[in-house]
Amino acid sequence: MKRIYIILTYTGTMLSRAIKYYTRDEFSHVSIALDRDLNHMYSFGRLNPYNPFYGGFVHEKINKGTYKRFSKTKCRVYSFEISDEQYQKLEFNIDNIKKLRRYYKFNLLGLFAVAFKRRIGAENSFYCAEFVKYVIENAGIKTNLPTIVKPEDFKKIENLSVEYEGLLRDYKSKKLVEISK
Repeated sequence: MKRIYIILTYTGTMLSRAIKYYTRDEFSHVSIALDRDLNHMYSFGRLNPYNPFYGGFVHEKINKGTYKRFSKTKCRVYSFEISDEQYQKLEFNIDNIKKLRRYYKFNLLGLFAVAFKRRIGAENSFYCAEFVKYVIENAGIKTNLPTIVKPEDFKKIENLSVEYEGLLRDYKSKKLVEISK
């Protein structure tokens, strides 16, 4: 068995405030990580920390890029166990998208359609929640997530454990303190 991590974040940017306004949710972005330290954390989001509308597949880092620019990003990190086979499929799905990233687009229109409870999408096009749902479900992991998915819908996955809540920038130091105790 392996653990994977679902990371919900709120940066406080204009776009994240707009998403929070129409969803009425605490968090506006979701990522998936394949390791406890979040070194292998992926999503669809900003490719440039200064441009919210230029997006695509991103390998996110806690202290680089968007999260470095928005250092007061709030987060909640969840984890759950999956089989080794599901983990391998999940890793394959993410690696495949990473290798072919130039063929994938950010689904900005689909992101805004969520406010109207509509699903708009094109082939090889995702916003953050669509991407995380896609890679999880294509690995054979049952989620019961809705068709029109928002970041906070991931809280409903069975057997989730809360690993951390606080500022994303403090996550690693928090984990190091816990390990040394």
